[in-house]
Amino acid sequence: MSRFVDRVNIHVAAGGGGNGCASVHREKFKPLGGPDGGNGGKGGDVILVVDPGVHTLLDYHHRPHVRASSGKPGHGSNRNGAVGEDLTLSVPEGTVVQTPEGEVVANLIGPGTSIVLARGGRGGLGNAALASKARRAPGFALLGEPGDQGDFTLEMKSVADVGLIGFPSAGKSSLISTLSAARPKIADYPFTTLAPNLGVVSAGETVFTMADVPGLIPGASGGRGLGLDFLRHIERCAVLVHVIDCATYEPERDPISDIDALEAELADYTPALSSEDGVVDLESRPRLVVLNKMDVPDAREMAELMRPDLDARGWPVFEVSTATHEGLRELSFALADEVERYRAALPEPEPARVVVRPTGVGGSDFAVEEDPELEGGFVVRGEKPERWVRQTSFDNDEAVGYLADRLARLGVETELARRGAQQGSPVTIGDVTFDWEPSTPAGGEAALSGRGTDMRLDTDDRVSKDERRAAMKARRSGAGVEETVPDEAIADEEGTDEEGDR
Repeated sequence: MSRFVDRVNIHVAAGGGGNGCASVHREKFKPLGGPDGGNGGKGGDVILVVDPGVHTLLDYHHRPHVRASSGKPGHGSNRNGAVGEDLTLSVPEGTVVQTPEGEVVANLIGPGTSIVLARGGRGGLGNAALASKARRAPGFALLGEPGDQGDFTLEMKSVADVGLIGFPSAGKSSLISTLSAARPKIADYPFTTLAPNLGVVSAGETVFTMADVPGLIPGASGGRGLGLDFLRHIERCAVLVHVIDCATYEPERDPISDIDALEAELADYTPALSSEDGVVDLESRPRLVVLNKMDVPDAREMAELMRPDLDARGWPVFEVSTATHEGLRELSFALADEVERYRAALPEPEPARVVVRPTGVGGSDFAVEEDPELEGGFVVRGEKPERWVRQTSFDNDEAVGYLADRLARLGVETELARRGAQQGSPVTIGDVTFDWEPSTPAGGEAALSGRGTDMRLDTDDRVSKDERRAAMKARRSGAGVEETVPDEAIADEEGTDEEGDR
C-alpha cells in the first residue's frame, strides 16, 4: 500500500567533471607531433521539475541520496570526454525547497517548473588546450572540478482552492468524499485521516479543488501533535471552511470554543512562504462555517444555539448532512462563488520570461590570512586560487609549476611577501598545504619564474646560427666536433635534446 509523504530531507550531489588528457600526437616520421589531449566532459546537474503525475515525495523518503553522473575524461587525438547526464527529479506541484536552516530556495508551482539544485563540475582542460607560445608541449592536463552538493528539505504544500479545517471526527473526510470523487478513509474514531486528501469539485461552470486537512488540536501552531505538518497544507487555500460537529458526544465540548481555538492556531501560525509568492497570512482569508451532521436530531438544536454568534461574525453558515446530502448543493455553489471572487482579484497572468543572470567564474579577489593552526603559516582564500588547486595534479612537477605561475600572475606571491612570508613557510590553499618557494626575493616585484615552461625557448642557453653552421662543417670535414662547437649544438642538430626525447 502506498504512503503519503509530504516532507523529506535529501542529499544531492552533482557529477564531477572529467579529467583532461595529456597526450602527444604520434605518427610515423613525425616524432614531435604536438599535444593532442582532449578536454574532460562536464558533470551532470541535479534538477527538480514539477510533474502533474506525481502526488507524493515517497520516492525520496526511501532514496534520500541522489547523485548525477560524472563527465568522462578526455582522450588523445583531440577527443573530448562525454558530458555527464543530468539527473531530473520529479516532484509534486506545490513543493517548497528549503535549506537545513529554513531558508526558502524555490517555490515550485506550475507543471514543468524546474530548478537546478546542484550544478555539475567543469571538465579539466587537456594539454592541447593548454598549449601556448611559452608552453608548446605541456606534459600535463588539468583535473576536473567536483560537482556541487548539499542537503535540502522538500516540503509538499497542497495547492487547493478550499481548505477544510476542524477538530478530529468533525466529518471533513465524509464531506470531501460526498462533494468530490476522493475516497479518504472514514471511521468513527479520532485522527482517522493522517494525510491530506485532495478532491475536485464541480459547481456549475466552476471547477475547484478541495483539501481535507487532518484534524487540528490546540497547540498545533507550536508543533503539538502533527499540527505543523497539517497547517502548511492550507497556506495556499483561497477559502477556509470550518467544519463543526453539531452532534458531538462529548458534553464538555463547545462548538464556538472549538472555532475560537482553531482561529487562535491560525493566527499564531506563520506561513513559510512570503507575500512575494502570493501567500498572505491566514487571518485574512475568507471563512465559511459548515454545521455538519444535521441528520442527527440533537444537531439542529445545537445549530440554533450557535447561529446568533456566527451571524455576528459575518461568516456565511451552512447546515449540511453528508448522510442525506442536505445543503450540499448550496454549499458547493457558495464555495464556487468565493473561489471565483478570489481568482478575479488575482492580477492578470503575464507570459513567463526567461531571465538570464550570468554568474562569473570568479573575480580576481583573494585574501591572505595568518594560519591560526600553523605557526608562521598563511591561508589563501578565494574562488580562483582554490579552484586552481583542485584542478592541479600534484604528482606532476610541470603542473605544479603551472599552478605557481598562475598564482604569481594573480598576485598571491606579492601579497604573501608583503605579509612577511619566508621561504619554506607553510601556505594553505583549499585542502592543500605546501611550503612556499617564492620565484622572486621577498619584497621584490613578482615576475614569472618560468616554472612549467618550454625550456627550448630560453634564448640565453640556445645555440646561435653561426655555431650550428660551424658544427655542420666540422662534422662533414671529420674534424673533432667536441673541440669546435659546444655540446648543445650537437644535441640540437641531431634531435637528441632533453625536450625532444620527451
